Amino acid sequence: MIEVHELTKRYGKKLAVNNLSFTVQPGRVTGFLGPNGAGKSTTLRMILGLHRPTSGSVTVDGRAYRDLPRGLRHVGALLDAGDVHGGRTAQAHLHALARSNAIPRGRVDEVLDEVGLTDAANRRIGGFSLGMRQRLGIATALLGNPPVLLFDEPLNGLDPEGVYWVRGLFRRLAAEGRTVFVSSHLMTEMQHTAEHLIVVGRGELIAAESVTEFSARGAGRSVSVRTAAPETLAPLLTAEGASVVREPDGLLTVVGLDSDRIAELAFQHRVLVHELTARTGSLEEAFMELTADSVEYSGGENR
Repeated sequence: MIEVHELTKRYGKKLAVNNLSFTVQPGRVTGFLGPNGAGKSTTLRMILGLHRPTSGSVTVDGRAYRDLPRGLRHVGALLDAGDVHGGRTAQAHLHALARSNAIPRGRVDEVLDEVGLTDAANRRIGGFSLGMRQRLGIATALLGNPPVLLFDEPLNGLDPEGVYWVRGLFRRLAAEGRTVFVSSHLMTEMQHTAEHLIVVGRGELIAAESVTEFSARGAGRSVSVRTAAPETLAPLLTAEGASVVREPDGLLTVVGLDSDRIAELAFQHRVLVHELTARTGSLEEAFMELTADSVEYSGGENR
């Protein structure tokens, strides 16, 4: 478990993280979302003891990271896949980390196999693609078989097969009872991978809730209705307080009434309905809407 309590970090006059509190529970994948400059990387680095908080505290399983002996056996992390010695081989890199953390040498071959890098074990990291470096970074995080895992943008550079593999890996790790905390800007992947979300903006907490709950907060919820008598049904829906838009293909897009109530009205007034499809808000729509005021740099309107 990761517990962040009233965490604040200042760099001179810049406030990177402001009185931030949240908990990351074991047994599920928790996504960490926020616009660029929201304080995500700074928060991850404070969790790992790489940056000292200006105030507040953060603990991993009840202890500060610096108090955990043999760090990789307690917390595994991928912060920057490029932050490795390019002249070393993948195997040598992992052997050095295993030695310094009292991890059996045999574990190196196990994690290389798990991330699909067995055939590249003796190649120099400098010749790795970004996707291969990401896999090596994940292998490093898994090396100590830790109960807590942090990943910062782990999907960068991975091909579709790699993304699918990582999605399954994170779910399996969480199912084993581990704490899995993943920062990513890929909303679609978070919707498919995470169960819970921590969303921040300008260093402050915006939301801490399930993916389903957060997605439902967006304004994208609507019902699509296809009927042979749209001119009859539309006024009935409007009279119930709904907003109704008639699309060019004759489809009605209804906001403000659920599909059950629309079906009841159509039945009561003998209006034949051919299609009734509920559309829920997406994670991306909710994220864009709820973090709009927290974007540090935004483009102008499309011309």
